[in-house]
Amino acid sequence: MTKPFDSLIPSIEQRESAWIQLKERQALRPETSRRPTITLSREFGCEAFPMAERLKARLEKATGESWNIYDKALVEKVAADEQLSLDLLSHLGDESHARDVLRTHFGYLTHDEAYAKVVKHLVQVAPLGNAIIVGRGGAVVCQDMPHCLHLRLEGGFTFRVATLARRLGVPERDAEDMVRTQSKLREKFISDCLHTDITLPLWYHAVLNNERLDAEALARIAFELLKTTWSEPELFKD
Repeated sequence: MTKPFDSLIPSIEQRESAWIQLKERQALRPETSRRPTITLSREFGCEAFPMAERLKARLEKATGESWNIYDKALVEKVAADEQLSLDLLSHLGDESHARDVLRTHFGYLTHDEAYAKVVKHLVQVAPLGNAIIVGRGGAVVCQDMPHCLHLRLEGGFTFRVATLARRLGVPERDAEDMVRTQSKLREKFISDCLHTDITLPLWYHAVLNNERLDAEALARIAFELLKTTWSEPELFKD
């Protein structure tokens, strides 16, 4: 049986509840206590979410703290739910910061109000740290935040088709159509909303080849990169 795209990630309700609880705890953290945020960009068909899950497990073990994964489904669901959005943002500090970022860097987003809401959440969530942001132009949106590590996953077309076919349980010819279609839609979305080419290496600390590195290896590399570049080594307990 063919699996829907949603089957590739855990329950949205489960992750939404975890997000709210985590944000409430993080809002109580002293302002002097900084935490990192990681953004993951990827070509369609790469294993960003499996990598993010493994990285989350490593970070929670090493820091003794909770981490959360923010992907398209979770962020857009929260941004679209007005009451939930207000409840969450009430725990995220000064809303004026989000308005300043939107006005200064993303003034041209007014034609896409839905994405503007997503950006508003990202620029308030990212500074709190303990976050892994998958997609949504996170590397561009959070580019000026010094505590962020920006990574991108790439892989050959044949690899991405085979990976998607395996994960969704569909014939490779169907997966090939999905990769071609979704890649074009994703590129157009980012181009229209952020007016930039998100594939440019200059946006990232590292671009990783998913074709040569599986999700576990990618998570291990990302973890070591964060430990090496993070300015407060006491965050890591082991």
